[in-house]
Amino acid sequence: MQRILQPGEIEALDHTSFPRVLLPVAGSLFAERAARLRQLADGNPIADYLQFVAQIMDAQHQAVGSVEIAAADAAGIARAQEHSMPLLPAVDHIDPAWQTVLDSMLDTLEGTQGLPAALQPLLRELRHLAPETRDDIAKKLLQKEVAARHVGMAPFIMAALQVVFTKRAASIGVREVPITDPASICPICPICASEPVSSVIRIGGKSAGHRYLHCGTCGCEWHMVRVKCTHCESTKGIHYQGIDGAGEAVLAETCDECGSYRKIVNQEKDPRVDPLADDLASLMLDLLMSETKFQRASPNPLLFVAFAEEQDAEPDNALIDPAA
Repeated sequence: MQRILQPGEIEALDHTSFPRVLLPVAGSLFAERAARLRQLADGNPIADYLQFVAQIMDAQHQAVGSVEIAAADAAGIARAQEHSMPLLPAVDHIDPAWQTVLDSMLDTLEGTQGLPAALQPLLRELRHLAPETRDDIAKKLLQKEVAARHVGMAPFIMAALQVVFTKRAASIGVREVPITDPASICPICPICASEPVSSVIRIGGKSAGHRYLHCGTCGCEWHMVRVKCTHCESTKGIHYQGIDGAGEAVLAETCDECGSYRKIVNQEKDPRVDPLADDLASLMLDLLMSETKFQRASPNPLLFVAFAEEQDAEPDNALIDPAA
């Protein structure tokens, strides 16, 4: 007699049947994200902002090849595996190399054609901050704290941190990544302990059809069954909402149990989607979700800059549930 497996039992099956973790490819990740943002900018109400972030990602791509990251400590890896805890929690493992990365990115961005002139004084101020001040801001950003006076600097600092943490994650072997116990609320990255920025349904190879949570800090992805809240892990009251006429490649996955939502991007609907880039480009969906009872579970790590201009017209898009 066949027995239907429950979600918890499905997760307990052999972890080798499909990849439980997908590690980032540091050499191409940022270039691919920049290209995707430029695609998404065409006709987008926030096109200028997306082009600006694409320039930051270009600078990330230029910096990632030259940065040297300290190897993960073997004893630390063994301890994390023994206790089923994240390998290198970001707040406690900020590699000093991030400061060199930031300077390299600033060199690139200060010479970039098309970067708003108003940003140049900000870049110069950021360059001349004392290293300890930079480190303090970086740690606060990783803890999701940002002072109003640092809002303009935040995307550049977070982008430099992403380069370092992505390079480190890419250097770790899959077998070294611990099988972490689910958190009581909000599953976290098994490498750097950051929250996922979104989830993605992958195509191709053994990961085809499986859903992964995507870390906005180090780019690691870890498996989570579909139709399950990525914040409280409930399987009840899960719904999907999108913008009328925008397709189903990017949807807000809502949970009635905890009242949160996080976006899910689907390569089966559009193979070009990127979990971080498409999340940024679908800000209109966030604006529409702000009119509902649901709260976003975690922010996009690069979305700190306030837009210089607001749209004059109210959106004529309506929020829809594709399953309705």
